[in-house]
Amino acid sequence: MFTLSAFADEISPDPAEQLAVLKACRVRFIEFRSIHKTNVLKLTDAQIGEFKKMLDGEGFGLSAIGSPVGKVAIDLPFEPHLDLFKRAMHLCGVFNCPRIRVFSYYPPADKPFDGNWAPHRDEVIRRMSVKAEMAKAAGITLFHENEHNIFGDEPERVADLMKSVNSPALRAAYDAANWVFCGYDPVKGWELTKEYTTHIHIKDWKKPKPDEGHGHGVIPGTGDGQMSYSIADAVKRGYKGYATMEPHLRGGGPTGGVTGPDLFPYAVEAFRGILTACGGVEG
Repeated sequence: MFTLSAFADEISPDPAEQLAVLKACRVRFIEFRSIHKTNVLKLTDAQIGEFKKMLDGEGFGLSAIGSPVGKVAIDLPFEPHLDLFKRAMHLCGVFNCPRIRVFSYYPPADKPFDGNWAPHRDEVIRRMSVKAEMAKAAGITLFHENEHNIFGDEPERVADLMKSVNSPALRAAYDAANWVFCGYDPVKGWELTKEYTTHIHIKDWKKPKPDEGHGHGVIPGTGDGQMSYSIADAVKRGYKGYATMEPHLRGGGPTGGVTGPDLFPYAVEAFRGILTACGGVEG
């Protein structure tokens, strides 16, 4: 059973336009990352309250707090960033949504990084374990997203993270496009992490042609993300969770992406087509 959700800030910074487009798409959940070009964890209590009132009035819920927690260098002090995590946990209570999207740290900030995570692995595991314990005590589940330039941007390291933290409060969010962007086989990414995957981001990516840079986001099913493979296997495994639209059709970066109100519905319907073809059910 797949419940559709969306990073609605890809539609527009305006929350009213976000909700209007999603209503037309028959999507009733949001992965709350930003409104008014301000990250969810930087919004004031008044802004949060106003948005919550809008959601309630239109019958929307959240699939997760789409936080940037973990998007800091691993050698920076832990406590200040932990305060952001505590804010995310607080918002789980405000929105009655016990789920937070997280990341597993950037390389050290104080020196050039040679790609060797071994000297920093134990600290990554320690920090993620602390947050998982806090989340477990609060009845919250953390979803780790595989993303460029963090510890968990390689399938083997995501599997290592999940096994080492070994907590039901830390699960994986699978993003096929991010595997492609990082130069990994998305099928291998799925196979190594599917045991832990309880959240899926719907984003496809086209590999770049020679001398073309990093490629670009495309309509789901038309890129190199092998999306039908992961969705078909998820259906076979009895997946019950969110499929969150994050198309990046007009670009994207470390803080989010842009698709627009005109293209977003095409991405939603393309994914619905994939889901139907794979025998999945939308709930």
